[in-house]
Amino acid sequence: MASSASVLKQRTLSAIVFVIIMLAGLMWNAWSFFTLFLIIQLGCLYEYQKLLALIYPTYQNISAVHKWGLLVLGCLIMMALGPIDLTISGISIKYIGSRALPFALALMVIVDIFTKKINLQNWAISFAGLVYIALSLSLFFPLKSFMPNIYFGSWAFSIPLLLIVSIWLNDTMAYLVGSLIGKTPLSPISPNKTWEGTIAGIILSVFIVSMVMAVAMPNQDKYIFYVSLIASIAGNFGDLLESKLKRLAGVKDSGSMMPGHGGFLDRFDSILFATPFVWLILQILF
Repeated sequence: MASSASVLKQRTLSAIVFVIIMLAGLMWNAWSFFTLFLIIQLGCLYEYQKLLALIYPTYQNISAVHKWGLLVLGCLIMMALGPIDLTISGISIKYIGSRALPFALALMVIVDIFTKKINLQNWAISFAGLVYIALSLSLFFPLKSFMPNIYFGSWAFSIPLLLIVSIWLNDTMAYLVGSLIGKTPLSPISPNKTWEGTIAGIILSVFIVSMVMAVAMPNQDKYIFYVSLIASIAGNFGDLLESKLKRLAGVKDSGSMMPGHGGFLDRFDSILFATPFVWLILQILF
């Protein structure tokens, strides 16, 4: 009993710190917003490499330049797709990222060729990681800078916050309801998840978010509904995808970034998968 209470206390404290950091990064200013997702991207990409190296032993043999260069590529992709008004010594990070990206990629390829470590499967794994993580998280920048300026006034962080809160609520409600009445397993990939919890999580997440956010952003209920619904549904698939990767790798958690909660991928798996779908539905609606 004492051990369970200690674990619960640890999980609660780390969750509170995590929420504070996330909210500060989202709401403080443009640089904090960019830095937040840059750090998340680095953590997720690093853990992705570790997982895939366990699944595909040949990926363990990539060169050091390939291994660390992939993290650099992820950063440069986020810079290239980032906001144009963020500058370093008067030069836009968007300009720096777009110009440096092809040189970094060329260097990685050249080193792999000369060290005789060029392997198409390894490069496919790395490319998939960039799409899955770096490209997905980069979509938070247009979600922040374009649509809210038209529909949500000065609340530039509203859609990213709406997306993240929808997923957090969905996960929480699915866990609570599944623990209480869940009987039908959702998938062999994640045996602890149930259909009852999953369906209830989506419904309750959409309902709560729609009710609360509608007060703060009146007359935007259609967009609030679509974002929360797509985020909640797609987020479940993201969670199953990461669970499948961990099962193949034979590990319980992707890392230990949050005591009691796991690593970066464990915390952001749903967001990685949901963000492109939220971005797409908003493009269609707009």
